[in-house]
Amino acid sequence: MTTSTSLVRTPQSFGLLAGWGRFPVVVAAALKRAGHRVVCQGIANHADAAALHKVCDAYRTVGLAQLGSQIRWFRRQHVTDATMAGKIFKTLMFERFTWLKHPPDWTCVRTFFPHFITKTQDRKDDTMLLAVVDAYARGGVTLAAATNYAPELLVNAGHVGGPQLSWAQRKDIQFGWALAKQMGELDVGQSVAVKGQAVLAVEAVEGTDQCILRAGELCKAGGFTVVKVAKPQQDMRFDVPTIGAGTMETLASAGASVLAIEADKTIVVDREEVAAAARRHRISVVAISADNIGNFADAA
Repeated sequence: MTTSTSLVRTPQSFGLLAGWGRFPVVVAAALKRAGHRVVCQGIANHADAAALHKVCDAYRTVGLAQLGSQIRWFRRQHVTDATMAGKIFKTLMFERFTWLKHPPDWTCVRTFFPHFITKTQDRKDDTMLLAVVDAYARGGVTLAAATNYAPELLVNAGHVGGPQLSWAQRKDIQFGWALAKQMGELDVGQSVAVKGQAVLAVEAVEGTDQCILRAGELCKAGGFTVVKVAKPQQDMRFDVPTIGAGTMETLASAGASVLAIEADKTIVVDREEVAAAARRHRISVVAISADNIGNFADAA
């Protein structure tokens, strides 16, 4: 007698290393919709543990510098593929006694020894993050781009929300874009604030929100433009430009009137909320293709 059996596909265990913000929660939900078993480690003092607990199949909080522990736990959970999502506050590296507050394990020490002790390597964002990617790979976990699993988060070219742009605002966007791309090529930051084709603030280690707030302090009259772009050689596995409803509140608080982002290279989290905030605060939000920036001002 022949017995037929139906094979039940076991969901692949997929790892998520979560930093600050809504983005990790959105990525976790996208992975669940794709049929994955989501195994998440939230960085202490960064990740929204309560929200991630609700959507993930397994969750724990882990220290920022516990690199070996992160890798081993993923492997115990049968994870061979993972992604990073969410902001890490890089200013932690410059706090006093940072290694006492965030004690590293041996894997972390071995990975970052050349960057902090021997000074044979720099501490640029891409350099540090590539070191993490390589350490994970040596441990048997491949880190991929979060946008591979939630491509709908990447914004298309067009008007996202708020008033239409004036010719002067378009000129400021064009001016700020060139500067932001140069800063990105140097791996300094991805955002600049300008007004009247004068530079108000350039993002560095402090992050976009603090750059925007500093521009507001320097330009009490408000009405300035913020341009946020991808690096010329953007590695989509990490540090992808991201905005959300929180960004809009920061812009409104600082007095900005325009936010220009790069189409197909920028993640917009909670897009309907972003568009609603743009209308409410009368902030023009526009996504521009890199191919069209050359004639952007003249296309008004």
